[in-house]
Amino acid sequence: MSTDSPVHSPEKSEAKIGARVRNFLIAIVAIALSVALVLGLRTETTSASLSQLDEQSTPLEVALTNNKPSLVEFYADWCTVCQKMAPDIAQLEKQYADKINFVMLNVDNTKWLPEMLRYRVDGIPHFVYLSQDGEAIAQAIGDQPRTIMASNLEALVTGSPLPYAQASGRVSQFNAPVAPTNSQDDPRSHGSQVVN
Repeated sequence: MSTDSPVHSPEKSEAKIGARVRNFLIAIVAIALSVALVLGLRTETTSASLSQLDEQSTPLEVALTNNKPSLVEFYADWCTVCQKMAPDIAQLEKQYADKINFVMLNVDNTKWLPEMLRYRVDGIPHFVYLSQDGEAIAQAIGDQPRTIMASNLEALVTGSPLPYAQASGRVSQFNAPVAPTNSQDDPRSHGSQVVN
């Protein structure tokens, strides 16, 4: 027997087969994870965005005259809380589209300054609940859980008092200036509070 020729033992063949099976399984898992990652990213990028909500929203002029109650959201594209809430608002809009107007007003658009002053917008997102005749009945500021928003919208549809928003006619003892005087009074701040 020559020492130069390779010797194939059954153990080496089984080891090669085991290594191939292991490598095959690793490749399958890697492919599955890659597909899951791509699908996850695609789902994330196709979720509702503020610009999509704005494009689909009811114009304020229509909302004030079509005899349906309205939810008006003051927002900004750079507002992280507004971005976070966009998918929830989109779901609520689908659920209540035939019963409630959804109005989006960008605080960076000076066109909406009279409305920002009227509703005393001093933080975003700022939600104003309007009755079917266009009168403000309640407001809320900041991150709102979808279940709370849904409860308020359900009450708005039925004409009941909103369970999770304060009436907008009440004024707290603290009177903030109408125009911002420093960065803390900036209407684009992200404070989470309910407005009295």
